[in-house]
Amino acid sequence: MSSEDKRVAVKTYVPAYQKKRWREHADQLGMSQSEFLRTMVQAGRRGFDLAEKSEEGGPDTTNPGGNVLESRIHDLLESEGTLDWDELREELAVDLEDRMDEALSALQDRNQVKYSGRDGGYTLTDEGGAR
Repeated sequence: MSSEDKRVAVKTYVPAYQKKRWREHADQLGMSQSEFLRTMVQAGRRGFDLAEKSEEGGPDTTNPGGNVLESRIHDLLESEGTLDWDELREELAVDLEDRMDEALSALQDRNQVKYSGRDGGYTLTDEGGAR
């Protein structure tokens, strides 16, 4: 194992409700908390990388059609090397699940959406009916 592959601990402090939310999401995805946080950080860094590219050089001229999925696949293959179909699908699914979680959290924070165990899923609240 090279020194770059050696695992080291990282410690941070977050509010208890945030840790609980992350733990629940990790459980839903069948991931450990460490794996979930690594994935979240990497996804966030990709977002920063895209923002930096657009600020520095305007629109991405290598993808004039602006197809986000094509750009994401290109970035994955550039950073990870060769990936098979299942590996690509898994990476893309993590990104989608992260974005869904963020969007649902934002909607819940604004009391527009709630999770209903009785109804078996997410549903609009009275405040969420009108946009």
